[in-house]
Amino acid sequence: MRPVGMGSLRRLTPISRVYGLDRGLPVDRYYIEQFLGRFAGHAGYAEGVVQGRVLEVGGRAYADRFGVTGAPGGPGVTERVDVLHATPTNPDATIVGSLTEADTLPEDTFDCIICTQTLHVIFDFRAALANLHRALRSGGTLLLTVPGISPGCVPDRDYWGDWWRFTERSMRKLLEELFPAPSVDVDAYGNVLTAVAFLHGMAANELSRDELEVSDPLYEVILAARATKG
Repeated sequence: MRPVGMGSLRRLTPISRVYGLDRGLPVDRYYIEQFLGRFAGHAGYAEGVVQGRVLEVGGRAYADRFGVTGAPGGPGVTERVDVLHATPTNPDATIVGSLTEADTLPEDTFDCIICTQTLHVIFDFRAALANLHRALRSGGTLLLTVPGISPGCVPDRDYWGDWWRFTERSMRKLLEELFPAPSVDVDAYGNVLTAVAFLHGMAANELSRDELEVSDPLYEVILAARATKG
Protein backbone atom coordinates (compact mmCIF):
# COMPACT_ATOMS: atom_id res chain seq x y z
CA MET A 1 0.00 0.00 0.00
CA ARG A 2 1.38 3.37 -1.02
CA PRO A 3 1.73 5.72 1.99
CA VAL A 4 -0.26 8.95 1.97
CA GLY A 5 1.82 12.09 1.66
CA MET A 6 0.53 14.34 4.42
CA GLY A 7 2.83 17.26 3.68
CA SER A 8 2.24 20.27 5.94
CA LEU A 9 -0.62 18.45 7.72
CA ARG A 10 1.82 16.04 9.43
CA ARG A 11 2.03 18.08 12.61
CA LEU A 12 0.83 17.92 16.21
CA THR A 13 -0.40 21.50 16.37
CA PRO A 14 -3.03 23.08 14.13
CA ILE A 15 -2.17 25.49 11.35
CA SER A 16 -4.28 28.11 13.15
CA ARG A 17 -5.58 28.10 16.72
CA VAL A 18 -8.23 30.71 15.94
CA TYR A 19 -10.31 28.59 13.52
CA GLY A 20 -8.72 30.22 10.46
CA LEU A 21 -9.79 33.76 11.32
CA ASP A 22 -6.19 34.84 10.79
CA ARG A 23 -6.26 33.30 7.29
CA GLY A 24 -9.70 34.28 6.01
CA LEU A 25 -13.27 33.14 6.55
CA PRO A 26 -13.44 30.03 8.79
CA VAL A 27 -14.96 26.94 7.21
CA ASP A 28 -17.84 26.79 9.68
CA ARG A 29 -18.69 30.45 9.06
CA TYR A 30 -18.75 29.77 5.32
CA TYR A 31 -21.42 27.13 5.89
CA ILE A 32 -23.37 29.34 8.30
CA GLU A 33 -23.47 32.16 5.75
CA GLN A 34 -24.53 29.76 2.99
CA PHE A 35 -27.39 28.56 5.19
CA LEU A 36 -28.61 31.99 6.33
CA GLY A 37 -28.34 33.34 2.79
CA ARG A 38 -30.95 30.83 1.68
CA PHE A 39 -33.54 32.51 3.88
CA ALA A 40 -32.60 36.14 3.32
CA GLY A 41 -35.12 38.47 1.74
CA HIS A 42 -34.47 40.35 -1.48
CA ALA A 43 -36.07 43.78 -1.71
CA GLY A 44 -38.51 44.00 -4.59
CA TYR A 45 -38.21 40.29 -5.34
CA ALA A 46 -39.14 37.96 -2.48
CA GLU A 47 -39.64 37.93 1.26
CA GLY A 48 -37.23 36.11 3.52
CA VAL A 49 -37.73 34.86 7.07
CA VAL A 50 -35.32 37.41 8.59
CA GLN A 51 -38.07 39.98 8.95
CA GLY A 52 -40.32 41.76 11.40
CA ARG A 53 -38.95 41.74 14.93
CA VAL A 54 -35.70 39.77 14.91
CA LEU A 55 -33.61 38.44 17.77
CA GLU A 56 -30.00 37.42 17.25
CA VAL A 57 -28.02 35.65 19.97
CA GLY A 58 -24.57 37.13 20.62
CA GLY A 59 -24.55 39.97 18.09
CA ARG A 60 -26.44 41.49 15.20
CA ALA A 61 -24.12 40.95 12.25
CA TYR A 62 -26.23 38.27 10.58
CA ALA A 63 -29.55 40.04 11.20
CA ASP A 64 -28.14 43.17 9.59
CA ARG A 65 -26.58 41.28 6.70
CA PHE A 66 -29.47 38.99 5.81
CA GLY A 67 -32.42 41.15 6.78
CA VAL A 68 -34.09 43.65 4.46
CA THR A 69 -34.45 47.29 5.49
CA GLY A 70 -37.26 49.48 4.25
CA ALA A 71 -40.48 51.17 5.26
CA PRO A 72 -41.81 49.76 8.55
CA GLY A 73 -44.59 47.29 7.95
CA GLY A 74 -43.44 46.55 4.41
CA PRO A 75 -43.26 42.93 3.22
CA GLY A 76 -40.12 41.11 4.31
CA VAL A 77 -38.72 44.12 6.15
CA THR A 78 -36.68 43.86 9.35
CA GLU A 79 -38.39 46.31 11.67
CA ARG A 80 -36.33 45.84 14.83
CA VAL A 81 -33.28 43.82 15.89
CA ASP A 82 -32.71 42.75 19.48
CA VAL A 83 -29.48 41.15 20.67
CA LEU A 84 -29.27 38.66 23.53
CA HIS A 85 -25.98 38.36 25.39
CA ALA A 86 -25.10 36.67 28.66
CA THR A 87 -23.34 39.75 30.05
CA PRO A 88 -23.67 43.54 29.59
CA THR A 89 -20.13 43.71 28.16
CA ASN A 90 -21.55 43.45 24.63
CA PRO A 91 -22.43 47.00 23.51
CA ASP A 92 -25.04 45.67 21.05
CA ALA A 93 -26.95 43.77 23.72
CA THR A 94 -30.56 44.87 24.23
CA ILE A 95 -31.40 41.83 26.37
CA VAL A 96 -28.96 40.53 28.97
CA GLY A 97 -29.36 37.18 30.64
CA SER A 98 -29.18 33.43 30.34
CA LEU A 99 -30.92 31.60 27.54
CA THR A 100 -31.80 28.84 30.01
CA GLU A 101 -33.89 31.18 32.20
CA ALA A 102 -37.52 31.41 31.10
CA ASP A 103 -37.90 35.08 32.01
CA THR A 104 -34.90 36.25 29.97
CA LEU A 105 -36.82 36.49 26.71
CA PRO A 106 -40.33 37.91 26.27
CA GLU A 107 -42.95 35.35 25.26
CA ASP A 108 -44.55 35.24 21.76
CA THR A 109 -42.54 38.23 20.57
CA PHE A 110 -40.15 37.50 17.70
CA ASP A 111 -40.83 36.80 14.05
CA CYS A 112 -37.34 35.38 13.57
CA ILE A 113 -34.58 34.24 15.92
CA ILE A 114 -31.02 33.68 14.68
CA CYS A 115 -28.99 31.46 17.01
CA THR A 116 -25.63 30.36 15.61
CA GLN A 117 -23.02 28.19 17.36
CA THR A 118 -24.48 28.67 20.82
CA LEU A 119 -26.19 25.52 22.12
CA HIS A 120 -22.94 23.59 22.52
CA VAL A 121 -21.71 26.00 25.21
CA ILE A 122 -24.96 25.68 27.21
CA PHE A 123 -25.16 22.60 29.42
CA ASP A 124 -28.97 22.63 29.63
CA PHE A 125 -29.49 23.09 25.91
CA ARG A 126 -33.03 21.67 26.10
CA ALA A 127 -34.07 24.58 28.32
CA ALA A 128 -32.43 26.99 25.89
CA LEU A 129 -34.34 25.49 22.96
CA ALA A 130 -37.61 25.62 24.89
CA ASN A 131 -37.08 29.32 25.65
CA LEU A 132 -36.24 30.10 22.02
CA HIS A 133 -39.46 28.36 20.99
CA ARG A 134 -41.42 30.24 23.67
CA ALA A 135 -40.08 33.59 22.50
CA LEU A 136 -41.25 33.10 18.90
CA ARG A 137 -44.61 34.33 17.72
CA SER A 138 -46.91 31.83 16.07
CA GLY A 139 -45.52 31.42 12.57
CA GLY A 140 -42.13 32.74 13.66
CA THR A 141 -38.96 30.99 12.50
CA LEU A 142 -35.85 29.82 14.32
CA LEU A 143 -32.64 29.72 12.27
CA LEU A 144 -30.19 27.61 14.26
CA THR A 145 -26.69 26.24 13.70
CA VAL A 146 -24.65 23.92 15.90
CA PRO A 147 -21.27 22.22 15.52
CA GLY A 148 -20.88 18.61 14.48
CA ILE A 149 -17.10 18.25 14.00
CA SER A 150 -15.23 21.11 15.62
CA PRO A 151 -12.16 22.07 17.62
CA GLY A 152 -12.71 23.02 21.25
CA CYS A 153 -14.53 26.31 21.67
CA VAL A 154 -12.45 29.10 23.19
CA PRO A 155 -12.76 31.41 25.02
CA ASP A 156 -16.35 30.24 25.62
CA ARG A 157 -15.36 27.08 27.50
CA ASP A 158 -13.52 29.14 30.11
CA TYR A 159 -16.64 31.25 30.79
CA TRP A 160 -19.63 28.99 30.12
CA GLY A 161 -18.19 25.60 29.18
CA ASP A 162 -17.97 23.62 25.96
CA TRP A 163 -20.34 20.72 26.44
CA TRP A 164 -21.79 19.22 23.27
CA ARG A 165 -21.51 18.31 19.59
CA PHE A 166 -24.57 17.32 17.57
CA THR A 167 -25.66 15.25 14.58
CA GLU A 168 -28.38 15.78 11.98
CA ARG A 169 -30.51 13.13 13.66
CA SER A 170 -30.10 14.46 17.19
CA MET A 171 -30.84 18.02 16.10
CA ARG A 172 -33.97 16.97 14.23
CA LYS A 173 -35.26 14.92 17.19
CA LEU A 174 -34.65 17.76 19.63
CA LEU A 175 -36.47 20.30 17.48
CA GLU A 176 -39.38 18.00 16.80
CA GLU A 177 -39.98 17.83 20.55
CA LEU A 178 -41.02 21.50 20.31
CA PHE A 179 -41.93 22.30 16.71
CA PRO A 180 -44.33 20.49 14.35
CA ALA A 181 -42.27 17.88 12.48
CA PRO A 182 -43.26 19.14 8.99
CA SER A 183 -41.91 22.59 9.89
CA VAL A 184 -38.43 21.32 10.82
CA ASP A 185 -35.66 21.17 8.22
CA VAL A 186 -32.14 20.15 9.23
CA ASP A 187 -29.17 20.14 6.85
CA ALA A 188 -25.64 18.86 7.39
CA TYR A 189 -22.72 20.68 5.79
CA GLY A 190 -19.23 19.31 5.32
CA ASN A 191 -17.12 16.39 4.13
CA VAL A 192 -13.87 14.74 5.20
CA LEU A 193 -11.72 17.37 3.48
CA THR A 194 -13.51 20.36 4.97
CA ALA A 195 -13.57 18.67 8.38
CA VAL A 196 -9.79 18.21 8.30
CA ALA A 197 -9.34 21.78 7.05
CA PHE A 198 -11.53 23.18 9.82
CA LEU A 199 -9.80 21.16 12.54
CA HIS A 200 -6.47 22.51 11.32
CA GLY A 201 -7.73 26.09 11.18
CA MET A 202 -7.51 26.47 7.42
CA ALA A 203 -9.82 29.09 5.94
CA ALA A 204 -12.63 28.48 3.47
CA ASN A 205 -10.80 30.52 0.83
CA GLU A 206 -8.04 27.88 0.84
CA LEU A 207 -10.51 25.35 -0.56
CA SER A 208 -12.44 25.41 -3.82
CA ARG A 209 -16.18 25.99 -3.99
CA ASP A 210 -16.64 22.45 -5.34
CA GLU A 211 -14.74 21.04 -2.36
CA LEU A 212 -16.75 23.06 0.14
CA GLU A 213 -20.15 22.20 -1.27
CA VAL A 214 -19.90 18.41 -1.18
CA SER A 215 -21.87 17.04 1.78
CA ASP A 216 -20.95 13.67 3.27
CA PRO A 217 -23.30 12.46 6.05
CA LEU A 218 -20.38 10.75 7.80
CA TYR A 219 -18.54 14.07 8.26
CA GLU A 220 -21.03 16.65 9.52
CA VAL A 221 -19.07 19.83 10.23
CA ILE A 222 -22.11 22.04 10.76
CA LEU A 223 -25.78 21.27 11.36
CA ALA A 224 -28.17 24.00 10.31
CA ALA A 225 -31.90 24.00 11.08
CA ARG A 226 -34.94 26.02 10.17
CA ALA A 227 -37.97 25.46 12.40
CA THR A 228 -41.27 27.35 12.33
CA LYS A 229 -43.55 27.65 15.35
CA GLY A 230 -47.02 26.24 14.83
